[in-house]
Amino acid sequence: MNAAEKVVCVTGASGYIASWLVKLLLQRGYTVRATVRDPNDPKKTEHLVSLEGAKERLHLFKAELLEEGCFDSIVDGCQGVFHTASPVLFSSTDPQAEIIDPAIKGTLNVLKSCAKAPSIRRVVMTASISSVLHNGKPLTPDVVVDETWFSDSHFCQDNKLWYMLSKTLAEEAAWRFAKDNRIDLVVLNPGLVIGPLLQPALNTSSESILSLTRGENTCPTPTYKLVDVRDVAYAHILAFEVPSAAGRYCLVERNVQVAEVLKTVNELYPTLGLQERCKDLDKPLEPVFQISNEKAKGLGVSFIAWNVSLWETIESFKEKGFLNF
Repeated sequence: MNAAEKVVCVTGASGYIASWLVKLLLQRGYTVRATVRDPNDPKKTEHLVSLEGAKERLHLFKAELLEEGCFDSIVDGCQGVFHTASPVLFSSTDPQAEIIDPAIKGTLNVLKSCAKAPSIRRVVMTASISSVLHNGKPLTPDVVVDETWFSDSHFCQDNKLWYMLSKTLAEEAAWRFAKDNRIDLVVLNPGLVIGPLLQPALNTSSESILSLTRGENTCPTPTYKLVDVRDVAYAHILAFEVPSAAGRYCLVERNVQVAEVLKTVNELYPTLGLQERCKDLDKPLEPVFQISNEKAKGLGVSFIAWNVSLWETIESFKEKGFLNF
């Protein structure tokens, strides 16, 4: 690709996945148009503007997901758009306004802008494994979930799984709009993203791992569908660069029992005292269903082992002052 073909947009660029995506794109010589809510907030932008290559090839733009048309001028002239911006909330007093509307309307606002820009050859959207798993099918240990699975919006709504509902409806809306407007769309469905933080603040998935170091489980699930943030960011780039990339890609290194994650944290950091705080630490582990990552491997993703990612996550917490022991 020549320089003109290496201009891309990343929405929600200050986020956990997006920050790594911006970093890797800059390393690969891309010019990145990055959207954030407030370009003048150093807490949201300082870690981005300090990246290698940022001075020459990173441009920050103010954009609000729910403001229709605000992405028009930003994506015009780009060859690729990475839509990562979406609220990640597991609880809410007003799920429609706080989770569902921003996810769906925000996605459609970005895609509407993309439909107006003839320069764009592909859009890569960050969805979630949440829009894959939740359909009422029994998840027994012999089950292997893959990209042919889709969450059921009625099941999510009936069970008040608001975040899962938002991701499911947003992905459904994206596929419909892309088909109707002939947009080349590739969707990535990552699990619980862990690994080193670039941004200065904790994000939702990192908070769930930090809570485990205290012997708590704040994520409402018996298993963690773990994947490293660097693998997710790299998968976005491959989804854009590989001509044959198409459809959806499940991004999960392994589905792991929370009890096994706790045992591993205890083995890595015995001084945290989890042995005394977690009664279930000595219980035998049970087999759980798995999620296929073969399609993602075929794209070129080589997954970092979940226990390595876990260790690097906790080391990142220590480095940034979120954890002291």
